[in-house]
Amino acid sequence: MKFLIADDHAIVRKGLVQVLLEEFPDAEITEVANSAEVFDQLSKQIWDVILLDISMPGKNGLEILKQVRTNGIKAPILMISMHSEEQYALRALKAGASGFLNKESATEELLAAVRKVLSGKKYISTTVAEKLAENLGAKQGHELLSDREMEVLQLIASGKIVSEIAEEISLSVNTISTYRARILEKLNLNNNSELTRYALDNNLI
Repeated sequence: MKFLIADDHAIVRKGLVQVLLEEFPDAEITEVANSAEVFDQLSKQIWDVILLDISMPGKNGLEILKQVRTNGIKAPILMISMHSEEQYALRALKAGASGFLNKESATEELLAAVRKVLSGKKYISTTVAEKLAENLGAKQGHELLSDREMEVLQLIASGKIVSEIAEEISLSVNTISTYRARILEKLNLNNNSELTRYALDNNLI
């Protein structure tokens, strides 16, 4: 059994390794911290399950997921995030993920998700199932945002300025400013204060 854990926080990786080894004591587990290392490992061997964090430097987890699927790699991918299911679960599943887990999920839920995707099925929590049903109706404003726009929205709403965001996700200040303008336009908002209020009202941060 081969697991690949991709997360830029060493403490998170260690916690996941510990949980997996308790359930799968003979498993081979490799840890990586960024997108380049993910693609390097994917080129070397076939993985039984990949645990992929959404928020990583460089390409984020959703971008990596889409590229992996475009490359024809069919290994089960469980997306993990500190953000709630409401924000990213549907995006991840639509992009080809096998499931989505919040980093605060209980050990039992993580193992249940791993076992489910190992059996060739998708892991969908009750909350995500309800969201999928709701999603059949009209989309909310933020559901019209691209994955990167959603990421920028959350960073702005968390109090970060454009230059800080640019450095954190390895893009230029001009590019972040462009994303900010698109977000304001799509959500019909005027400034960062309104954007932050929108994010709070919609449980996006």
